[in-house]
Amino acid sequence: MRRRSTNEPTNGRNAMKGLTRRSLLAATATLPLFAVAATAQSSELTYAGSGGGLAQVMDILFDKPFEAETGIRIRAIATTDRISAMRAMMQAGNPIWDVAELTPVEYATASIEGWLEPIDWSVADPDNLLPEEAKLEDAGVAATFSTILAQRTDMLPEGQQMASWADFWDVEAFPGPRALQDSVMENLEFALIADGVSPREVYNVLSTEEGVDRAFDKLDEIKPHVAAWWSAGAQPVQMLADGEVAFTTAWNGRITQLRQDGIPVETMWNGGALKPSYVGILKGTQHKTEAEQYIHFMIGDPERSAEFAAMVAYPGMVQGLYDHLDPEVGRELPTHPDNMASQFVVDAVFWARNMDALQERWQEWLLD
Repeated sequence: MRRRSTNEPTNGRNAMKGLTRRSLLAATATLPLFAVAATAQSSELTYAGSGGGLAQVMDILFDKPFEAETGIRIRAIATTDRISAMRAMMQAGNPIWDVAELTPVEYATASIEGWLEPIDWSVADPDNLLPEEAKLEDAGVAATFSTILAQRTDMLPEGQQMASWADFWDVEAFPGPRALQDSVMENLEFALIADGVSPREVYNVLSTEEGVDRAFDKLDEIKPHVAAWWSAGAQPVQMLADGEVAFTTAWNGRITQLRQDGIPVETMWNGGALKPSYVGILKGTQHKTEAEQYIHFMIGDPERSAEFAAMVAYPGMVQGLYDHLDPEVGRELPTHPDNMASQFVVDAVFWARNMDALQERWQEWLLD
């Protein structure tokens, strides 16, 4: 549910690399049994998603149970380049999708261009279990992952552990080679947090010219100590495994796997950048209320959301999700209450509006 490069890849094949036939069958067995609806099917919703293994999980956990409960069939289609497809639909005035999975960039573009219906959250979240960060005017947060700080515990000073971005910037107290992603997104936020800005206030500061200058000034301090600028998610994992770097940014799920492989690494959630993927309703759909009901079914039920997070390590944000997950599994996920409290949610709309100018400055800064 996320784009490549600056986002953890979540097309069907990549997101479901841990999925097996046995796990699918097991998941099917745990689903409640639904009686066949007594009434005829009332309508059909077209859902534009990523396809692949992710679509299999959604079919088991959401689509078939939703049809059994409501009589509304979900026609799931695998899609690519959703921005171009949505633009063509809007220009033609003929939305052939009702609901769409959206990466941060897709959501931001669709929202700015006005391609999405406003969501009635009294329908999509009738029990008010979703936090405000998950309930945008025109989309809901469907899944998440985080870019966090990862550290080799055997390369730390004795008795010490990094606990903040200020620590990452403190090369005297925490000597050792560092790595950061070759991306303006998140590095500016991390720099401001290292300079004392609250994670919750970071976009208020970054929305000013002075705030951008402050972030780049702070990056100037750490730049000489960055041994590598990574561009693919496997790179920081390999550098940590090899001991090439002691501290790096990374995607949270990769570090969980690295630790399971026996490498002495720890995740620092404080100041982490939580990246959502979204679900939205296309402007002009003839099935808006049904689409809102489907969104509730997908992201507003704690037990179903827990089943999804147990199979695909990209959890939603609904309250109560972690009551239905193994505590050990839950503690490794980005929206666990202990991890969520100190993170910030990446502002996709801010980056859609400012990426070009800030990316140009980033490239110039790297070469300087």
